[in-house]
Amino acid sequence: MKKINVILSGGSGSRLWPLSRKSRTKQYIPLFEGKSLFDITIANNQAICDAILVVGNIDNYELSLQSLKEVGETNYQIVVEAMPKNTAAAVAFAALSVEADDLLLVTPSDHIIENKEGYQAAVQKAFEWAAKGHLVTFGMQPSKPETGYGYIQSNGDDVVAFHEKPSKEKAQNFINQGNYLWNSGIFCFQAKTYLEELNSFRPDILEACRQVMNVKNSDFLEATASAKIHSESIDYAVMEKSDKIKVVKGTFEWSDLGSYEALFDYFSTKGAYVKDSNLIIAETAHVELHGLENMMVVQSGEAILVMPLSMSQEVKRIYERLLMEGNSLVE
Repeated sequence: MKKINVILSGGSGSRLWPLSRKSRTKQYIPLFEGKSLFDITIANNQAICDAILVVGNIDNYELSLQSLKEVGETNYQIVVEAMPKNTAAAVAFAALSVEADDLLLVTPSDHIIENKEGYQAAVQKAFEWAAKGHLVTFGMQPSKPETGYGYIQSNGDDVVAFHEKPSKEKAQNFINQGNYLWNSGIFCFQAKTYLEELNSFRPDILEACRQVMNVKNSDFLEATASAKIHSESIDYAVMEKSDKIKVVKGTFEWSDLGSYEALFDYFSTKGAYVKDSNLIIAETAHVELHGLENMMVVQSGEAILVMPLSMSQEVKRIYERLLMEGNSLVE
């Protein structure tokens, strides 16, 4: 029984444009003293897992290989999806690539985690639950009424219900009740347990994934077979339906750094990229702001983004518009 860190690395990072683009999504940007979130994810789990399995896409294949080489990791597999089919399929590919009894620690590649002792303690508890046949999710104690995260309603180690991203008023109500946790998107289970539950609730997804894996002869999955897979998240497909769920409450610091506002909050405590109340990240330009507050200025290549920090969730709309226009600045 091996412990395998399954690193999911297929997101677009559209809310962090122009730093994040199709050719270099947010998990590969070296913003953290020369390291990327992908590098940090590997480092967080090397001491507690026996091997790494990366599920990513064609655009970031070489970047993943480069990061693995730079951190000196040699015990890994890579599964390259032909097209994005969401997390239920991505995790199925991982589970079908290992032994049935192997324990999978499924982590996004674009989150920041601090307090390693607290993190490792939570993971160890998750491994114990997973070895007993449970599907484990990690919940984080909310620090504010965040509308960008899903929530887990809990009763001790048991999950009462999952809730989608709420309104501000509903998020505040969750916090007031005290038994709601942020859904971190980190999971732990045996490969066979996940496949059994996926077969119970979405046998069509599992069968389509099996067909893809049956014709796999390299790191790269075949496109024609992949096109038949239904795109659905692991939350919808399995976690919200299974009666085998346990939640581990994380006592470590965690953020998905999914917006510039989240980056501002993080770097405000680190002394980097924040000047007064403004976030300034410039790859090659020198930026001066005068008489402005709570703004963000981001420069990458030929692209410059300027907007209030409070509107950082709107960056995704800019990215999507540029993508529809065929603008090369998203490539």
